[in-house]
Amino acid sequence: MTFRFAVLFAAFTTAYPVHAEDPLKAGFAGALRGCEEWVLNPASWAEGVEPFIATIGLGNRMGLVESVDAAALPPEKLRVANHYWRINSTDEAGYILVVSDRLPMCHITGGGGEDLQPTVEAVINQREFRRRWEVLETRSAGGMVSTTYRNREEPAFSMIVSRANESGQRLDRVQVIATAIYNPAN
Repeated sequence: MTFRFAVLFAAFTTAYPVHAEDPLKAGFAGALRGCEEWVLNPASWAEGVEPFIATIGLGNRMGLVESVDAAALPPEKLRVANHYWRINSTDEAGYILVVSDRLPMCHITGGGGEDLQPTVEAVINQREFRRRWEVLETRSAGGMVSTTYRNREEPAFSMIVSRANESGQRLDRVQVIATAIYNPAN
């Protein structure tokens, strides 16, 4: 993640009421819910994004932005009719959810001045996430671990979540990348 990407979160974050839930976990879990909702339930956003936002449950911590830093963009072949959602979790860290209104995909990146590795691990190991997603494969290389998941309700919907393999890694880069694609042809 570039310094500019980290500054993006600090510059746009506003103060939020303190909740009992960890805001970093809530942000990542919300990004994952947003990904699933956008891809699997287009009716929630086809006539306006209010139902989509309500389903995600992050309120004003989530908002549309016109553009994002290149580090938050999905792979080039997925850069079609994209919409960018910024999720402010703390003053120093947050997530970007990129979706498309033409391709059944989503792309999540997270970064900032806080270590997101423990947060990501906690969320993907929660019963709620495991109820919706099953692990297909996990690979490690170069200090990163990538896990491939398949959606339990829609097996044609798969996701890869890549993150540092342990906490305490560099904070000056994207710390988590999750890309999900619905491919009913498979």
